[in-house]
Amino acid sequence: MPPTLASLVHHSALKLTVRAGEERLDTAVRWAHVSELADPVPYMEGGELLLITALKLDAEDPAAMRRYVKRLAGAGVVGLGFAIGVNYEEIPQPLVDAARDEGFPLLEVPRRTPFIAISKAVSAAIAADQYRAVTAGFAAQRELTKQALNEGPEGLLGALAGQIAGWAALYDASGAVVAAAPEWAGRRAARLVADVERLRERPAPASAVVGGGDQQGGGDEDRVELHSLGTGRRPRAALAVGTASALGTAERYALHSAIALLTLTTERSRSLQAAEQRIGAAVLRMLLAGEPEHARTVAGDLYGGLLDAPFRVIVAEVASASAGRAHAEGHARVAPEKPERPATGTGTAAAPASGGDPLTGLADVVDAAAARSGEAVLVVPDGERLVLLAADGGAATDACTQYADVLETARLTQREQGGGGEDDELVVGLSAPAGPIAAATAYKQAEQALSVARRRGRALVEHEEVAAGSVVPLLADDAVRAFADGLLRALKDHDATGRGDLVASLRAWLSRHGQWDAAAADLGVHRHTLRYRMRRVEEILGRSLDDPDVRMELWLALKATSASGE
Repeated sequence: MPPTLASLVHHSALKLTVRAGEERLDTAVRWAHVSELADPVPYMEGGELLLITALKLDAEDPAAMRRYVKRLAGAGVVGLGFAIGVNYEEIPQPLVDAARDEGFPLLEVPRRTPFIAISKAVSAAIAADQYRAVTAGFAAQRELTKQALNEGPEGLLGALAGQIAGWAALYDASGAVVAAAPEWAGRRAARLVADVERLRERPAPASAVVGGGDQQGGGDEDRVELHSLGTGRRPRAALAVGTASALGTAERYALHSAIALLTLTTERSRSLQAAEQRIGAAVLRMLLAGEPEHARTVAGDLYGGLLDAPFRVIVAEVASASAGRAHAEGHARVAPEKPERPATGTGTAAAPASGGDPLTGLADVVDAAAARSGEAVLVVPDGERLVLLAADGGAATDACTQYADVLETARLTQREQGGGGEDDELVVGLSAPAGPIAAATAYKQAEQALSVARRRGRALVEHEEVAAGSVVPLLADDAVRAFADGLLRALKDHDATGRGDLVASLRAWLSRHGQWDAAAADLGVHRHTLRYRMRRVEEILGRSLDDPDVRMELWLALKATSASGE
């Protein structure tokens, strides 16, 4: 505890007597200061015990003393020490009355007590308090370290909550609460997720003081501090602590120790992360090359559990990268020489928990979900892509789909409001469940689903949707429509002159698989008329309808024009 007016009054060597303000003696004293100025307020910071002999004061003037005392109290001066036997044999009554009216502590200092003795007593008490705080801080650090080593973050949070007489909670990279102490604090911490998100948008280290929820069983609002955890540009986690009032020196030491320990616990070193990514890239490369046994050997304990059950291959890009990427090649190359994840940019604001680049946000969400559930997940940055292997039906796969759903909802809202572009929108392709032997096939499925997601303007498409759906929606591509328009243009020009309805006749004939009578009945014409029209189609196009490839191309062209509303 810092020194108070009461502790100075009870100091046996000082012999101070209380003349006014008895009810405010528990006020802390930050310093003892001597000033004989008629107005010392400009030189005060607040919290001082002011020591005077009234050398330049008109201490007999009641009005002047009321102004003097009121000004001192307004400046935060905690008390006034008046030395008797110097300029006045006793404290003038107008000063005593003014102090009593204001409720301002007034201490009588005997002649034999020099002001320097009071200053030394205050200084010694402050030093002792600081020493106790430092000692308590070191003890807290030892206890927190012990709990972190033995019980992990949960034990550390419990110890920290006890040290600060409040509560503590830990958030992961996605902004979700992963641990809290006491147990009821988890509900309180969950209400601060939006504040944690705003904190994570700032470069680490960052901190903020925010309002929390209601105290358990009461209606008083607590004081909550948020601190980011991590040494990189983007925080890896966040810590929240809630207390009834501002933290003292000892509590602040404990909090700083917890931040350092949690940073060590939650953030892996850059070299370790790069090494893990290189191993992941090697495992993925071996799986795509059809070497599952070698991949399993390299994976070891780090990713080995992932290969023992069906997994999904997930390929993600941003629209700006997808638009310029040619997918004619078979398998994309995995580039382990680029282990770092995409840097945080100024991407879509819809990206939850990312604070920027949606690929980085996706990686954070998947990593956090896998960590919470104890799953293994393989995350490999591949140039402008992100490739993931996640357990089928696991928390990481679910987190990926939920992340994409949130992005797509926000994207639709932006479009309805007439804002937002598509340059930084996330597109994700998800393969069917597969094992190590079929990893190459699963990768191709994920790429196909990614292509469909890009064409349809979707955030995520699963391969099952592509396999179970129709090929017709794929004909909406601009290149396909251009091909269809070119193939059918001569027939449309012919029909525009009013010399026959060749396009409708061709559609009816193809839909009836070349059955003359059925197609003619659909058109309401004689079958000889339909035969004549098909000969005209062959003459105009210069192609034979007996060729199945020609019939297929014409049918797809007709479907493409139908899909575009023509």
